[in-house]
Amino acid sequence: MGCESGVRAGFGGGLAAMLVSALPVAAQDAPASVADRIWVGGPVLTMEDSAPVAEAIAVKDGLILAVGSEDEILGLGGEGTTVTDLHGRALLPGFVDSHGHVMMGGLQALAANLLAPPDGAVTDIASLQQELRQWAADNAAAVEEADLIVGFGYDNSQLAELRHPTRADLDAVSADRPIIIVHQSGHIAAVNSLALERAGMTADTPEPSGGVIRREADGTTPNGVLEEMAFFGALPRVFATLGPESLSVFARAGAEMWARYGYTTGQEGRATPGTVQVFRQVAEAGSLPIDVVAYVDVLTDRDFIKDSASRDYADHFRVGGAKLTIDGSPQGFTAWRDRPYYDPVGDYPPGYSGYPALTDPEILESVDWAFANDVQILTHANGERATDMLVAAVNAAEDKYGPGDRRPVLVHGQFMRPDQVESLDRLDIFPSLFPMHTFYWGDWHRDHTVGPVNGDNISPTGWVRARGMAFGTHHDAPVALPDSMRVLDATVTRRSRSGDIIGPDQRVDVTTALKAMTIWPAWQHFEEDRKGSLVPGKRADLVILSGDPTAIDPEMLDTLEVVETIKDGETIYRADP
Repeated sequence: MGCESGVRAGFGGGLAAMLVSALPVAAQDAPASVADRIWVGGPVLTMEDSAPVAEAIAVKDGLILAVGSEDEILGLGGEGTTVTDLHGRALLPGFVDSHGHVMMGGLQALAANLLAPPDGAVTDIASLQQELRQWAADNAAAVEEADLIVGFGYDNSQLAELRHPTRADLDAVSADRPIIIVHQSGHIAAVNSLALERAGMTADTPEPSGGVIRREADGTTPNGVLEEMAFFGALPRVFATLGPESLSVFARAGAEMWARYGYTTGQEGRATPGTVQVFRQVAEAGSLPIDVVAYVDVLTDRDFIKDSASRDYADHFRVGGAKLTIDGSPQGFTAWRDRPYYDPVGDYPPGYSGYPALTDPEILESVDWAFANDVQILTHANGERATDMLVAAVNAAEDKYGPGDRRPVLVHGQFMRPDQVESLDRLDIFPSLFPMHTFYWGDWHRDHTVGPVNGDNISPTGWVRARGMAFGTHHDAPVALPDSMRVLDATVTRRSRSGDIIGPDQRVDVTTALKAMTIWPAWQHFEEDRKGSLVPGKRADLVILSGDPTAIDPEMLDTLEVVETIKDGETIYRADP
């Protein structure tokens, strides 16, 4: 990331520029071929600095044939060509998921919706209980078959009680079925008494390394709230009644949801060998409408990761590399900070600063293994101490193995300091940032996690761009819905739920935010030669929006809608008229 022609400035001098010397592309310069589909009548936003806007685009055999003026592109039509009038709507490259979890997103799509407004209706414990009861009644056959009630997306910061639901709250919904509800962060869950039994958790169960089993007033009895590795460890046992077919349903549902929001490439951001096998089966059955790239937990089967990693898709699926998780959730007070939390809500000791999921040697060794085996590694680090450990690990590995095009990725980096941004730049660590947090939890961060001063600098896209660095911007679904327009709006405006602007100096312009959803995450995934911008020869992965995001008031970006999603030249999603 030391020059403008690489990951910076939209790749104007890189491989994309070699594919086409200039846009628009005249008809006489295009291949002597008749287009399958042509779009005209609206702005075509290319994400190419040499010609950022065109009038029309033509597609042939799943690839972009030409981009240029309406007259030039219409000249590529013939018998059998489908010509679509955009009627002023904008056409862009399909969105590339910088970080998300497709399979868990599918679970979110099918489970009880426990999100707060505007994405759901849960505002207190009573409304949460009602949503669970209603979902269980509406899905009685599935509940019977799975012997499980599942909810997703509750957020204690948005509940009137400002606390997590406990096993007693969930026992009031059902004492006959296990219940698990997952916090919106994806790092905490609440379960009822039967689910605790299924997980084998009792008063005698010790605290797991990197996790917390919250206890009742007696100091021993689990109260039903499980943090980090306590949650992740319990999950397989609680979900033991869900067979591989259920996971296949989640994978398909997640991929379909990503497509509805304009994503043509999704990410499975913390896979296991088992979930990889599920995705492969779904892919081989032709049931993945989008590309999905998986990163397997580096603490699982490393030989599997090494043998499976590939830059090539098979039926829309591939393993991209490894995933390392250093800490937890900032809004859940489990991110590992370099200072105490500002005003944490809950029973926390004085000076509490979160905790790591791994030991320092485990972190260093994991990154060392990735570098030694030329495996791309994505690292979840939210708190400052977690990012310090990532920087130290990459620095040590690069000193040991020398420079190379490995593209290590920092995922989240919510509480980064300016010196850490400089370190990412120096070490060529790509930042996949989470400015969507400014909408959902900006007020919470300002008032409780880091305070009003440091709250302005969460997800510091402004600092990153000041150094000329590229970045990805993500939704981390199912932490939030994979709502591309919410991602875009939050990256540009940084308005919180209350309407406050969280860090005006960290805002970026619309074009920059769009690059962070297209060409830059394509580079992150080693796919900039085939995705992320509208250049002849790249995949015809496209999205049509209801309006032009570069031409409207930025405060209206969240009103835009995905009208149609096209993968390899074929429509995979179209909104109802």
